[in-house]
Amino acid sequence: MSQAANWSRQAEMMRPVANLLLAVLLVTGAPAVSADTTGVAWEQLSSEQQELLRRFESDWNELPADRQSRLAAGSARWSRMSADDRARSRQRFGRWRELTPDQRRVVRGQFQRYQQMRPEEQAKVRRNFRRFREMTPEQRQKMRHRWQQLTPEQRQKLTEQRRNQQKGTQKGTGP
Repeated sequence: MSQAANWSRQAEMMRPVANLLLAVLLVTGAPAVSADTTGVAWEQLSSEQQELLRRFESDWNELPADRQSRLAAGSARWSRMSADDRARSRQRFGRWRELTPDQRRVVRGQFQRYQQMRPEEQAKVRRNFRRFREMTPEQRQKMRHRWQQLTPEQRQKLTEQRRNQQKGTQKGTGP
């Protein structure tokens, strides 16, 4: 057997081991290589950020650099929020914590789809959301009830009709 054939055979035999090793690393949460390897030094945080992140202080240097960066950015954003914005954020976080893992997975998927939309589509989603929030609770409940009464096929058809209307409007041929 030639040397090349022998190496090829050895590589083929090692592939399952390499795949297993990769799976173990992924499952155990082995840190991935990050572009930001320096992180944020605790001393670089403002006193307000340090106060907000106090519970992380003793472990700060052991946190991955990307986690340090995310925490620092989040605490800076929190510091700039008004009291009303903070109250809304606390409320939203409370609702998030009440979600089941499956519900959180759905929300994350929806957010990822939103992020992949073109800016015009995102703006439309925001407009529709604002319109929905401006409705009275009775109007919202009535709309939800009507939607829930539709069969999956009816919902799909309605969604497609609205999509087609939007395309026609964007082209200048719709109402």
